[in-house]
Amino acid sequence: MNRDTQVCVVGAGAAGLYAALCAARAGAGVTLVSAMPLAGSSSYWAQGGLAAALSEDDSPERHLEDTVRAGRAMVRLSAARVLCEEAPRAVEDLQSLGVGFDADRRGRLALGLEGGHSARRIVHAGGAATGRRLIRQLSALVAEDARIDVLEDRRVTAVLTDGEHAGGVRLHDSSEITSAAVILATGGAAALWARTTNPAGATGGGLLLAHQAGAALADLEMMQFHPTAVAASNGADGFLVTEAVRGEGARLLDSSGDRFVDELAPRDEVARAIQRRMLDTGAGSVDLDMREVDPALFPNVVSALRRSGIDPERELVPVAPAAHYMMGGIATDLNGRATLPGLYAVGECSCTGLHGANRLASNSLTECFVFGSRAARAATAETPVGTATGSQHSAKPPQLSEQSREALWRCAGIERDRAGLERLTSDANPLVRLIGASALAREESRGAHRRADFPERDPALDDLHVTVRGDAEPAFERWD
Repeated sequence: MNRDTQVCVVGAGAAGLYAALCAARAGAGVTLVSAMPLAGSSSYWAQGGLAAALSEDDSPERHLEDTVRAGRAMVRLSAARVLCEEAPRAVEDLQSLGVGFDADRRGRLALGLEGGHSARRIVHAGGAATGRRLIRQLSALVAEDARIDVLEDRRVTAVLTDGEHAGGVRLHDSSEITSAAVILATGGAAALWARTTNPAGATGGGLLLAHQAGAALADLEMMQFHPTAVAASNGADGFLVTEAVRGEGARLLDSSGDRFVDELAPRDEVARAIQRRMLDTGAGSVDLDMREVDPALFPNVVSALRRSGIDPERELVPVAPAAHYMMGGIATDLNGRATLPGLYAVGECSCTGLHGANRLASNSLTECFVFGSRAARAATAETPVGTATGSQHSAKPPQLSEQSREALWRCAGIERDRAGLERLTSDANPLVRLIGASALAREESRGAHRRADFPERDPALDDLHVTVRGDAEPAFERWD
């Protein structure tokens, strides 16, 4: 059965749910397609909060300075400015939608501190249960909205186009949804790597849909590795211990019990410091000391660790870096527009250039709402196109083998070199090949991208983004 709608949103994480709600509030008919039941997305597990300058001693300009500093001379300044200036409004809107953020006894928002931030500006809901609270509330609102038609347990296999404009999507059962605009909110790709904090489905499916439809991808070499993922063989391996615990005083210790890094330095620095210490000592992890942190601040982290047999109030927590967040994705402008007219991307599957070479903690959840709102407004103004057809190449999703995941971890992990990256360019998975080619093109070390054979940053590549289109070789582009 085929359907027709004004806006088709693909993905029911924070970005997709909010974009659907914003489009519906603007009066558009929306069809939301989710590969799983509502409230089952990766965003549900997000422990971080929303970064927004809300205190009297903070400002959007200060937030912007921190974002640019973390991004290692690769942040798209216009995108970062949009995020920092519009973040407070996004928090206010979420509160108006019924999201209850943590507050002190006087009713003021309780603001947390995370790595790379010069002020307390992280808004949480239920401590480290922010994602859970957000997704539950937004899912309930979407389910109740008469303008939003929700299709659960449906997988999109192609973006329909007329050759020049996106005009809908095809589903795995061959049914089609025609629409004036398509918003991809399909999440990231960190589960392509063998060691990851992400659920198994985060393998960049939306990136491939956009690529096969003719849209440009960018910065695929920029995968952020979270420093503190549990390193254990008891089922908790890869469980992310939020950076906010370090903001509340948790320390990183080596096998001798010594601190070896500033715990609140940007993530790329902390992850590399942990990796170096592990290599120097031969250990498989370092220790996170949470014993002085109030467990009431992070109830879900503490309970999850206890379920896995680790009592963080009395024991050290073994941690090591893991693939966590892709700064690259579908190249978009400041309203979420991809290079293919009618196609939009928001959230982790997008690349506005906001994060540069190193995402500042908790900017990503804020991004979902700031750019989700912008994309929704732009999408509702699109007009329908003529007959659109999908790409025959996307009818069957590419397989992701454990060999491909191990190859990415080994050859495009925290440190890379030409020999390993060249091996990735012949991998069976097309996205792995594109990642390898993008990382090969960037012959320098910058932020999350560390080349052993090019250990220094190349100033000539400042503010340049590696972009891939169709079958063409990756090319550097400078964005406004």
